[in-house]
Amino acid sequence: MFFYLAFIASGALGGLIAFTQLISALTNPLRAAELPDTLKGLGIDLAAVALFAFLYSREVKAENLQIARLTREETLANLKLRGDEKVVPVSALRGIARLVIVAGPASFILESFRLSQAYTDSLLERGVRVLPLATDGLMPESEMKEDDELTLQKRKKLWQLRPADTPEWSKWLDEQKDLANVSRDSPVYLSLRMDGRVRGSGVGYPPWNAFVAQLPPVKGIWSGLFDGMDGRV
Repeated sequence: MFFYLAFIASGALGGLIAFTQLISALTNPLRAAELPDTLKGLGIDLAAVALFAFLYSREVKAENLQIARLTREETLANLKLRGDEKVVPVSALRGIARLVIVAGPASFILESFRLSQAYTDSLLERGVRVLPLATDGLMPESEMKEDDELTLQKRKKLWQLRPADTPEWSKWLDEQKDLANVSRDSPVYLSLRMDGRVRGSGVGYPPWNAFVAQLPPVKGIWSGLFDGMDGRV
């Protein structure tokens, strides 16, 4: 960005000089022959100023978007959730779990729960933990009917988290929907990387099968090597 400003200043100075030469060439018949070269030089200077001004403005816009995104993620990191009878901030899960927020009416959360059933083991192996956020204020009680106690415990572990302060969570979610031009009534999901940054989001049900295909396990030979590297932010 410093060099962009330097090039803008250089081009502006060159353009100013070329402009004075242009006036001289237009008003002095003895210098009329210099007019084509003067116009060419002025055009180059103006084009350089326009180009580097565009690049500079693009960098400023990208920087502002990055700051805004980091600010929103920091706000998310400070939101509280409840799990295992403890209340902790989302930031406490960094390096431990990949949080998936499922936000919508009770019926949407129940269907998301049902769709995740076939991927329970694989999601747990990848450190995924789900936080259901009922936007209609009716947190559903999932009907966990399994053939054995071990499977039941795995399902509970995957879906054990709850928002500790639902109004604050709802406020944050509404702000994200407004920024993304998504209707506040739309059910959405939001997935975080292992390092706590937002990995992806969308309208509708979470792509459980895609999570299994894309995320590395958190244990075994891959543990540590790919921590936090869960795709582009």
